[in-house]
Amino acid sequence: MATLDRQKIGFIGLGLMGKGMARNLKAHGAELFVANRSQEAVRDLETEGMHACSRPADVAARVGAGIVVLSLTNTAAVDTVLFGSGGLSDSIAPGLLIVDMGTTSVEATRRFADRLSGSGAHFVDAPVSGGQVASERGTLVIMAGGAPEDIDRARPLFEAVGKTITHVGPVGAGQVAKVANQMIVALTIDAVASALALAKAAGVEPSMVREAIGGGFAQSRVLDLHGLRMIDGNFAPGGRATTQRKDVRQALDLAGALGLDLPALKLNLALWDRMVARGDGDLDHSGIIRIYEKSGAAEDGGATARP
Repeated sequence: MATLDRQKIGFIGLGLMGKGMARNLKAHGAELFVANRSQEAVRDLETEGMHACSRPADVAARVGAGIVVLSLTNTAAVDTVLFGSGGLSDSIAPGLLIVDMGTTSVEATRRFADRLSGSGAHFVDAPVSGGQVASERGTLVIMAGGAPEDIDRARPLFEAVGKTITHVGPVGAGQVAKVANQMIVALTIDAVASALALAKAAGVEPSMVREAIGGGFAQSRVLDLHGLRMIDGNFAPGGRATTQRKDVRQALDLAGALGLDLPALKLNLALWDRMVARGDGDLDHSGIIRIYEKSGAAEDGGATARP
């Protein structure tokens, strides 16, 4: 079991993923300094023995040359926390290690690392997979990019929140791996939703179809977990559709910058756009199956679900 022995760690971003990670870091011995846009989450963790901070700059000041973890919703939020008014850059001590565990643009990640190096700070991108349940259980999959010595320094932290840790390459490489992960997840969730909707429309019980194909080549964690959510109609957010849409857009942006055409992913983005436009953006991404329901077709003026 990893131990962090009263190591000072700042944690910024206490949403669905961040809260669980912060709690696991504390459980492994770290002294946590937390900040979040919503103060309710900060107050919750303050009652559990963590130190409340009002701004990212205050986190950096309290941590000094320690480690600050970011678990934020998008690239713009990371930029603001790093360089905005009251951001980390206002109070950086030489030697500070910043670990971005959210899903952030690859190009921006490399730009952030270069800019921070001028202040004596180090930067690691370490996006995660596994969702809210894995963040709470400390079983996240971590894809890390950064200098070997920075990865080694962050490893005890990673071991406290994750079960699989891969050093993919230099800064930005972790985000490239996360882009690949999110592409596969987004396309597979739609494939499962389409298949179960087809089974239902053909008069066959979707739960039995899921059981029948679960032992063959179609078997996957998405079929197991999200397929069950689709059948049960349980769309409490573990990973919101708005987040999935953002990740698909980032994948297409990266592909465009590299001159790579990904037509299936373009069609997939149109589905997430439609889901959000229907008002379902805050549902779990498994709620994409609602697009294929007859009520969804009626809302869309009888148009087919496929863009």
